[in-house]
Amino acid sequence: MKAIVIGFGVQGHKRRKFAGPDYVASVDPVNKEAEYRAVEDVPLSSYDTALVCIPDEPKIEVLTYLLKHGKHVLVEKPLWASDDRQIGSLEQLARAKGVVCYTAYNHRFEPHYVRMRDLIASGKLGTIYRCRMFYGNGTVRLVRDSAWRDQGAGVLPDLGSHLLDTAKFWFGDLGEDFQILSADCFENRAPDHVVMASKTTRPKLEFEMTLLSWRNHFTCDILAEKGTAHIRSLCKWGPTTFTYRERILPSGRPPEESVTLVQDDPTWALEYAHFKTLCERGAETDLSNDLWLNSLLRRLGRDAQKEAAT
Repeated sequence: MKAIVIGFGVQGHKRRKFAGPDYVASVDPVNKEAEYRAVEDVPLSSYDTALVCIPDEPKIEVLTYLLKHGKHVLVEKPLWASDDRQIGSLEQLARAKGVVCYTAYNHRFEPHYVRMRDLIASGKLGTIYRCRMFYGNGTVRLVRDSAWRDQGAGVLPDLGSHLLDTAKFWFGDLGEDFQILSADCFENRAPDHVVMASKTTRPKLEFEMTLLSWRNHFTCDILAEKGTAHIRSLCKWGPTTFTYRERILPSGRPPEESVTLVQDDPTWALEYAHFKTLCERGAETDLSNDLWLNSLLRRLGRDAQKEAAT
């Protein structure tokens, strides 16, 4: 596989690293390290895959160009479109050309996320009542200094897309019954702290996301009929701990299983390997998850901006 990287910023450099010998060139309109200024400048014969790490607005146009020319695409989340039909068109185009269009949600490859998915699927927790996730980092100043990032719904599409995708990864289809509980612009023009929740989903879900956590952190707490499960931190911020507690009836201190990992972030390499496998076996493109996220985040984004303005 011969891969180009489009958008040679922080994410683009990561994608180049994990593409390894597959990498052939980069595209960026301003970064002088890149060999090309526009994707149209890259000879079509020099690559068969593109790793797209660009802002949301031009994604549809760039992906359409690539898919029309029969190129596999990995695009950084979220796959944003002003009209849901544009995502449907990308799916149809990818299928017609026999190529893969894949949206990257690398946290699905986090070891404790996989462990949580497997525990839920095992049924050991019984009926799951509630799941609460917190995702925080301290990049509020970096975002404020970036004109294209500090706009719109701010932290919501950035971190909220990860949280929604994670919940679907664990629990399956969730519907669209979510609402904004709070949205604030403490330091930025766009919301830099958002809390949202579901009303009727099973389990009940509550997500908090912020750019104001000066030490990057992630937590998840699942409360269920037969026990609880918890995640503290991610590998990239390590150490990260997964804890499962089995309920004692009628009450009592539960037996506890705990796994702590101290390792480099494995998700980028694992996701690239997964994407490469999809391309090699000619997997059919499915953007239904992106359609759901795009529709939901567009509505929640409008609500978050209204809430923050008040």
